[in-house]
Amino acid sequence: MSPDVEWLTTEQEQVWRRWLALNALLPAALHHALQADAGLSLPDFDVLVHLTDSAAGRVRVTDLAQALQWEKSRVSHHVTRMERRGLVRREECPDDARGAFVVVTPAGRAAIEQAAPGHVGAVRDLVFDQLTGAELASLDVITRKLLARLEPAARTGD
Repeated sequence: MSPDVEWLTTEQEQVWRRWLALNALLPAALHHALQADAGLSLPDFDVLVHLTDSAAGRVRVTDLAQALQWEKSRVSHHVTRMERRGLVRREECPDDARGAFVVVTPAGRAAIEQAAPGHVGAVRDLVFDQLTGAELASLDVITRKLLARLEPAARTGD
């Protein structure tokens, strides 16, 4: 082991490993619930959320990739699968011949509207129902602090 590295304390390592476990188990549980309840994957739901949050119901592929923190190729492949199911469609960008929009279809809007109540129920059950008001406030402070550190790096690609 390198003497120049400041290793995690035992407590930090335990918290870090629990954090990693949470980051694996929570999305898997939410994915399973969405699949069982609405036939959507968690990535499907994430894409549809971004599209339906847009007033026009459409988002440029590059902006969607950035919002999801996905590679553009991953967005393209996933959108292709969602297109096959009629949830979204692509539109060319009139201002940029190389650009494209992903647009939510009526079927995609219906799918997220059907999935949202069950998804919110799962989120409540798995996360918020387990926390006191004080714990929720602490979690908010912690996530804001960590996001403030990570978001500038995500914007600059560092």
